[in-house]
Amino acid sequence: MARIINARDTRFGGYLEDYEVGDRYIHWPGKTITQAEDHMFCMITLAASPIHVDSNYASTEMSGGHNLVVGSFIYSLLLGMSVPDISGRAIANLGVEKLRHIAPMYHGDTLYGETTVEHVRTSKSRPATGILTAETTGYNQDKKVVCTFSRSVLLPKRDGR
Repeated sequence: MARIINARDTRFGGYLEDYEVGDRYIHWPGKTITQAEDHMFCMITLAASPIHVDSNYASTEMSGGHNLVVGSFIYSLLLGMSVPDISGRAIANLGVEKLRHIAPMYHGDTLYGETTVEHVRTSKSRPATGILTAETTGYNQDKKVVCTFSRSVLLPKRDGR
């Protein structure tokens, strides 16, 4: 039976045996995105498009008149939110698949996330470890889905065998 795990009640990541297909982790807390941190992320990553950093451009050229938060920042925040529940003990991050940006976020919006375990198996090449695959969903304060992705991590097994 699938479990719902609240992030406030968990430790920093688990061992492979701690996860079951269908488990859903509700990450906490959410993150309100400020204009300053979005602009800083854009400058650090060289993603300085006027749709993200130029308020005058947004007010005159964009539908709604507001800058959009850069999608790679949304993804990075969701990934970070999931670390305490999913990959805190990870030996390696193995890959990300199916990254989708579904709806925009704006400065002042709050991002929330949850992750569902999709697959758990022992590693064929490293039997003391295993691979966890999980899908993360991000949504805004209105519960509108804004981003989804699936990722796989290599985790230790509790008994090391």
